[in-house]
Amino acid sequence: MKKKALLAIACLLCCGSVAAQDDNTARLWYDKPAKIWLEALPIGNGRLGGMVFGGPQVDEIQLNEDSFWSGGPHNNNSTSAYSNLKKVRDYIFNGQESQAASLIDQQFIKGPHGQMYLTLGSLKMTHTGISANKATNYRRELDLETALSTVTFEQDGHHYRRTTFASMPDSVIVIRLEADTLSTFSISHSTEFSKTASKNDDGWRVTISGVSHEGVASKLKAVLRYWVESDGQVTYGLQGKVTVKDYTTATIFITAATNYINYANTNGDGAVKSLAHLTAARQHSYDELLSRHVEAYQQQFKRVKLWLPSSATNSQLPTNQRLDKFSNSTDWGMVALLFNYGRYLLISSSQPGGQAANLQGLWNKEHNSSGAWDSKYTININAEMNYWPSEVCNLTETNVPFFSMIRDLSETGAKTAKTMYKCGGWVAHHNTDLWRIAGPIDGPTWGMYPNGGAWLATHLWQHYLYTGDVDFLREWYPVIKGTADFYLDYMQPIPEGCNFAKNIAAKEKSDWLVVVPSVSPEQGPSGKSTPVTAGCTMDNQIVFDALSNTLNAATVLIGSTDESEKAAYEETINKMRETLAKVPPMQIGSRKQLLEWLIDADGSEFQHRHISHLYGLFPSNQISPFNYNELYAAAKQTLTDRGDAATGWSLGWKICFWARMLDGNHALTILKNMLKLLPSDDATGQYPNGRTYPNLFDAHPPFQIDGNFGATAGIAEMLLQSHDGAVHLLPALPASWKEGSISGLRARGGFEVDMEWNEAKLRSAVVRSTIGGVLRLRSYVELEGEGLTPAEGDCPNALYAPADIKEPLLVPSLTTKPSLTVKKVYEYDVQTEPGGVYTIYKKGTTPSAISSINTSPRGGRKGAYDLQGRRVTQPRRGITIRDGKKLVTK
Repeated sequence: MKKKALLAIACLLCCGSVAAQDDNTARLWYDKPAKIWLEALPIGNGRLGGMVFGGPQVDEIQLNEDSFWSGGPHNNNSTSAYSNLKKVRDYIFNGQESQAASLIDQQFIKGPHGQMYLTLGSLKMTHTGISANKATNYRRELDLETALSTVTFEQDGHHYRRTTFASMPDSVIVIRLEADTLSTFSISHSTEFSKTASKNDDGWRVTISGVSHEGVASKLKAVLRYWVESDGQVTYGLQGKVTVKDYTTATIFITAATNYINYANTNGDGAVKSLAHLTAARQHSYDELLSRHVEAYQQQFKRVKLWLPSSATNSQLPTNQRLDKFSNSTDWGMVALLFNYGRYLLISSSQPGGQAANLQGLWNKEHNSSGAWDSKYTININAEMNYWPSEVCNLTETNVPFFSMIRDLSETGAKTAKTMYKCGGWVAHHNTDLWRIAGPIDGPTWGMYPNGGAWLATHLWQHYLYTGDVDFLREWYPVIKGTADFYLDYMQPIPEGCNFAKNIAAKEKSDWLVVVPSVSPEQGPSGKSTPVTAGCTMDNQIVFDALSNTLNAATVLIGSTDESEKAAYEETINKMRETLAKVPPMQIGSRKQLLEWLIDADGSEFQHRHISHLYGLFPSNQISPFNYNELYAAAKQTLTDRGDAATGWSLGWKICFWARMLDGNHALTILKNMLKLLPSDDATGQYPNGRTYPNLFDAHPPFQIDGNFGATAGIAEMLLQSHDGAVHLLPALPASWKEGSISGLRARGGFEVDMEWNEAKLRSAVVRSTIGGVLRLRSYVELEGEGLTPAEGDCPNALYAPADIKEPLLVPSLTTKPSLTVKKVYEYDVQTEPGGVYTIYKKGTTPSAISSINTSPRGGRKGAYDLQGRRVTQPRRGITIRDGKKLVTK
């Protein structure tokens, strides 16, 4: 029997050792094992993560469990902040910002400064009789279509294959080892933390102790379990070691859990949870586990497909070599690979039941604070960027743990608002962690940022805009409103005649209310020694969104509520309108740039990675080519000033910025700057412009995953936009992307869009409507299609209406408004029905020639999905149609 099994395995391994030739836009592959962590390949199921090294002789998988952090329940709310708040504000208004910063540092930011995301250590598989030097035909790959990591090689005429995946439905990591000759290997576990190991009928149970940090005692323990089934002889030794002798197939089951329940409760039982996962998984054969894994993963990944032409030569190179040659090529398939990889990473790091993706997603090898910023949640851009692809790339269920974190912060942040500022609502500053701290950390330059919570809450409103789900909006309305309620109490009028008022660039402050104290993240104006200020542009833009989103949400909900509740909604609507009138408008400076502060102090030499005052361009919709064109022109001047070079995550943001500027060629320039190889952190001197590691992780450097997600969102934004009064088809297509196609992208208003193009112009599109309503299309080419009529008047659908902002102010020295020419667009309306499918094509194109676009209502998992991944088949209730106040220029 074993001879027959060996023969069957030999045939299987020989047939499967070489991947089919394709353009490798959904595959990372390498011809050498990983020597460093930044070459290893990530797998994950939203809860468990692994980094697979793929060594023939000694293989390693480094492990994480998303709730294994240092410390325990606590807060970092300073009790001395409020008694010093007035003095801080007085310092700022008197032009004594450095004194304000010093007082904030002493009285507002007392720590702790956040906890660390920890590693479970590594499992190593050491193979007897295998030599790394003798292995031939070696191939290591990550298939993004199936979320499978595989290693294949040969030695002495024998074939070996190892397959690793992290199963979402079964909550385990599975490693399958296959050989066509009797083979032997051993397993060992290593970690820097204190551990105890015990063996029973369910394999090894390793209990790993957490660590205290920043004076916060450890309250967590992780339980790691691994169990082996094989046709060979399995022996459990000492201290977590397992030996498997004379095997041809062996399957390793790995799972882990902690005692974490929520940010305030650590009374769970990691041993019980991990055993339940392992026991359930063992009820399935390997083939069943594999099938269940692939099916669950593809339900999300296959919703979207991007095709761009690849270089026939470069596309067949190992991924690190392909990356290194990209800058001087037309291998646009590399862009598609980066896009697909971002979707893969989001699916793998963020799923219902787990934690939100942190600064490194799910993957961290460090056991102490040498990890990148402790792998916490930086919420002055980075955590938000992680989730920019979630809606547009049709991955809405990845938002579930992110939204859960926002709800947690609305609870802890309410205590922070009350304790530190005596304000209602809730606040979170620039950073948080597993324990949902909401107070400021690190120092005033970084921590005195009271806008993190409000920025996070905009994602809740955006989910409503994409889905029209009024039930969701009703559930989350208190969280959205809570950010506005905080600002109502926290914002202050500018005292008449104070030094601060005298320096306001536009010389017009009326009865403005400003956020004070605050910072424009991580940089200050020229001539000031600190970023601490009042009413910087980003403050005002986020306040505008918090108040407007609350106002609009109340307007939607008041139409479907009891009479007894209408008065409260009406009061909120009136209060939001009244306060919005007092929020400072955006200002344009002496160089025709968008001002970052209320003073004209951002010089052309500023090339900082944060371009926070362009929040209004992206992710918000306050800066538009069709509404106050002077702001659009000023945004371009700011982007030009800041340059095309930056850290990895900043490049991700710049891709999105240039896409919103409708400049696909410039967005592609930024993409090229991102897709430059950095072999390792030790090689930054030799590769100073390297921004992508060999495994395609984004390089700040060091590794931050937000750049990956920002790039994916930016590529989607180049192809589809729906924030500014219409669904814009191919708004920022680079001239060099002559042909291509995309399917499954989501647009606000409940639409799903497929498109194909040639000669860098739209050829055809298919739009699926999930909730009905008026679809306004915008295109650079004239369109035809059944039911299509030329658009007239204002935006007819509130779900993608433009922002109703104030007219911007110009500094006195600027006598003429800047302007920027906008490419001519054509706009059309079509009245859609729920479930309807609408085919649109370039005028003059023969409809019968359109064949590559899927026009089925829900082919290939097309359609709308709720936060649990369930297909939505019924129209949403309560969609409101309102008349916009701004005309859309054609």
